[in-house]
Amino acid sequence: MTNADNPAGSQGDPGLQPERTTLAWARTMLALVTASAIFLRWLPRHGFPVLMLFVVAIATAAAIYLTQRRRYSTNSYGITQEKVDAEIPAVLWTASAGVALGALGIVVVIPG
Repeated sequence: MTNADNPAGSQGDPGLQPERTTLAWARTMLALVTASAIFLRWLPRHGFPVLMLFVVAIATAAAIYLTQRRRYSTNSYGITQEKVDAEIPAVLWTASAGVALGALGIVVVIPG
């Protein structure tokens, strides 16, 4: 089947790729919110430094939530134009937040 035979484009599932990406970001956001709730449960045992973990997790989840609509629109438009660029800054920012959460977790929880 050539691209001319497939009016939907070469990807075979127009519109579904942005949906899958949106769902992946939503799962990441939900995991961060869940982790932040766990961090609050650690507050009585480990003290106020745990609030740093909570703030980083909630800020990352909020950033994902606030940028989700723009990301979906960009990906949907990119699919129709058959040119989608990777969201490198968003991925790097989220990865950096994960590394920060790990490092802060070690600093806060291990000594206690």
